[in-house]
Amino acid sequence: MVQPVDRVGARLVSFLPNLRRFAISLCRARDVADDLVQQTCERALAAADSFDPESRFDAWVFRILRNLWLDQLRRQKTAGPTVDIDDMHDLSVASGEGQSEARLALAKVEAALQQLPPEQREVLVLVCIEEMSYRYAADVLDIPVGTVMSRLARARKALSELTGINPEPRRSLP
Repeated sequence: MVQPVDRVGARLVSFLPNLRRFAISLCRARDVADDLVQQTCERALAAADSFDPESRFDAWVFRILRNLWLDQLRRQKTAGPTVDIDDMHDLSVASGEGQSEARLALAKVEAALQQLPPEQREVLVLVCIEEMSYRYAADVLDIPVGTVMSRLARARKALSELTGINPEPRRSLP
């Protein structure tokens, strides 16, 4: 019979890219995100017996990650500075006009995403990037579904304005 730790461990391995992406969106530093993902895996494996196989694995693991991040934020108030992802100059891309344009566009969207309030950014990442339903995002964030929908609408509008995508229509003067 497959033990709960083995079952959770196998699912964690396949879910690592999603966890890392969410962690990076929260903390904006790849090294901090990697540590956060590792802590999440440790916590999930330690609590494998309490995971209900009938429930959503992604929501359960995202909630663990988010709670660990919130705990870390509380501890950081007394800790020193962290490295921001923007300071990582060793990221490289193959040369080419298309890739350069894509990188600039991605940087513009990432900068706009980071300007959003954390509550809106979390909802946007969970629903639009991780493709969670409103209900599961609400469960992960421990908020009502209506709050998820309103935060998502505000986040999408702000992101489109910040990136210049679908700018507000201008009225013509009479």
